[in-house]
Amino acid sequence: MINSTQVSYFTLAAYLDTGVLKYLYFVVILSFYVLIICSNILLIVVICMNRSLHEPMYLFLCSLFVNELYGSTGLFPLLLVQILSDIHTVSVPFCFLQIFCVYSYVCVELLNLAIMSYDRYLAICYPLHYNTRMTTKKVAILIAVTWLFPFLAIAGLISLSAPLQLCGNIINKVYCGNYSIVKLACSNTRVNNIYGLIYTVISIIIPLILILYTYLKILRVCFSGSKQTRQKAVSTCTPHLASLLNFSFGCCFQILQSRFDMSSVPHMLGILLSLYFLTCQPLFTPVLYGLKMSKIRLICKRLLCGEV
Repeated sequence: MINSTQVSYFTLAAYLDTGVLKYLYFVVILSFYVLIICSNILLIVVICMNRSLHEPMYLFLCSLFVNELYGSTGLFPLLLVQILSDIHTVSVPFCFLQIFCVYSYVCVELLNLAIMSYDRYLAICYPLHYNTRMTTKKVAILIAVTWLFPFLAIAGLISLSAPLQLCGNIINKVYCGNYSIVKLACSNTRVNNIYGLIYTVISIIIPLILILYTYLKILRVCFSGSKQTRQKAVSTCTPHLASLLNFSFGCCFQILQSRFDMSSVPHMLGILLSLYFLTCQPLFTPVLYGLKMSKIRLICKRLLCGEV
């Protein structure tokens, strides 16, 4: 039996021997990562440097772009190292660090999207009271909670997983996952499962219910309101909904893959789908908002074209 004191590393068993193609994969993924960094930093700088964008909606967007950088940095460096490596191992501390980054990224993303839906709900359903309800202080508190709660929740999750006695060290994924480690445990994991269930409800189910509720209210106002109200709702809510649906798809597959037997799914397809929400969302979000939000699009165009 292997206990927790003897396990100093985990083996990521999902990697395939691709021969010289690994250099091609490395260049493609590195290029993708650089594109994610550049696009998100561009929009963060645009929002921070332009006083006309210092509004609640754009400040929440800035928080979202920072989270895309944070989440992708939790995955890509290790992924790039593992692609070039012949032995796919990762130390226990680094594995838990990656779990912290990836899991907190997911939680921050959903909470951020929930707060953005609440912001649109106030702007569309209560336009006359928007400035009094969505104050600068309230925006700061909402953004702080969006980041602090996931950090504390994931720290608690890891504090329960790290002391577990393990009967193995093989993770059948290309990156570290908390439930993959819990499944290796020899000891009782009831507390871990209960905490994981509570965490899932608070960080995923409740934000999704809030988003659903706010958009039902927005749709109700749109159908009963003027054409101008509908146009405003469509222009500001479309990128948010597209981002939410894209992220939800990736998360749903990740949850299904970690909890159920996915051996019937082709190996390469399973890897691509497990990486979807950590690779596509960080690029999809800045591109989508950069193209759809007219203020951001015009400022980016002037900046990239060298216009003052």
